[in-house]
Amino acid sequence: MSVVTLTKDNFDDEVIKCSKPVLVDFWAAWCGPCQMLSPVVDKIAEETTAIKVGKVNIDEQPSLAQEFGVMSIPTLMVFRDGKLSKKSVGVISRDEILNLI
Repeated sequence: MSVVTLTKDNFDDEVIKCSKPVLVDFWAAWCGPCQMLSPVVDKIAEETTAIKVGKVNIDEQPSLAQEFGVMSIPTLMVFRDGKLSKKSVGVISRDEILNLI
């Protein structure tokens, strides 16, 4: 499954109303650690259909970053049944991401 670009307009439909777990990556183009984490997140999205993977560019969607209290990036959040269930800040390994899910 491909990565979904999340915006304030589609967040509810793509994340909150989704029947499967959703991994959301809050990132920015200028963020070096985000660039390190991004290919790992993309690979997870390609490898599994059990979860949905979405990304929020905080420069383009500052209201979403503010709504979810994102203070540092990269921040990964896992949503289950429309609710935030887990959160991780900073670069983590593929295995650590899978453990979040």
